[in-house]
Amino acid sequence: MSFALMFVDVQRNMLEGEFPVPEADAVRPVLSGLLSRARAAGAPVVHVLNDGSDIDPDRPHTPGWQPVFAAEPGEPVFRKTEPNAFSVPGLAASLNGFGVRTLVVAGFQSEFCIAATSRAALEEGYDVVLAAGAHATYPGSLSAPETAATVERELQADGIKVSPAQDLVFR
Repeated sequence: MSFALMFVDVQRNMLEGEFPVPEADAVRPVLSGLLSRARAAGAPVVHVLNDGSDIDPDRPHTPGWQPVFAAEPGEPVFRKTEPNAFSVPGLAASLNGFGVRTLVVAGFQSEFCIAATSRAALEEGYDVVLAAGAHATYPGSLSAPETAATVERELQADGIKVSPAQDLVFR
């Protein structure tokens, strides 16, 4: 299998509850469509969950920590405490076990975990595709959409491909 989908921090606190990302209503169906296409193609799907601290809305085993889309049998779930998902032991070995060469990355937050994980995947030797429209964040010095667009430009400059999520084909 050449292509895999990695969902990073696609957890309820990001799309539901008291403080969802501003683009939650737009991003959720894009994530759902991406996941459906990956599964229909038989591509590996890897879920990475953030284990927040005791004061975070994504602290383990709370409603905000729960994944938005449940893993199906055979879809590995990894838990992380750092922005870079590749800091989790066994993640790269799992991808390699599936024969992954190209990793499609989607999830939250664009400038933190998505950027760190995408860069780390590139360093690990994967071809990396950031699914545009399937990642988001909160506003900071820029609006949330401006931050996401800035991250896309920076990752492209680093050698990561950015493609609209709806155009991605898993093979």
